[in-house]
Amino acid sequence: MKRFRKKYKRPRKPWDKALLEEERKIMIEFGLRRKKELWRAKEELRKYRRMARELNARRDKEKEKILIQKLYRLGLLPSTNATLDDVLSLTVRDLLGRRLQTIVYKKGLANTIKQARQFIVHGHVRINGRRIVYPSYLVSREEEDKITCDIKPNAPRAGTQEQLATQTKAEPANIEVASAEGG
Repeated sequence: MKRFRKKYKRPRKPWDKALLEEERKIMIEFGLRRKKELWRAKEELRKYRRMARELNARRDKEKEKILIQKLYRLGLLPSTNATLDDVLSLTVRDLLGRRLQTIVYKKGLANTIKQARQFIVHGHVRINGRRIVYPSYLVSREEEDKITCDIKPNAPRAGTQEQLATQTKAEPANIEVASAEGG
């Protein structure tokens, strides 16, 4: 039987004001619904950075190359000539930027980051013709160009509330009212 384990760690100081504000900004920017999603991304980044530190200490060039190629394929590193210092300088924003939700929004397949999440969860987004319903799916470089959306987003409405109100009001129809007198 498979033993499950948590894929994230909670912060040491959960009520630290600066941390809460930073987490809130990131959650809004990337359209995350729960802090658990952010903590999971931080844990994955922590895993890659830990591997880079260990490889740096061991000077294992072969495994270093494998790690760098993997992160390049995921789109986290700019080139395969990157170094372990580049791996150590990755941020959680870099990792969250490779999520399917973020890429659907940045490609213009959705008007907002929340709409991108909704399209994905409702099954309208496909990669290579395969439906993906997980907004947290990490998109590789080769898959990035193969993302399609079944639905076209409505054009965003531009302008003030007054302009929107005048656009949506229908012109009154000229209706003649027959008089009640029969004559």
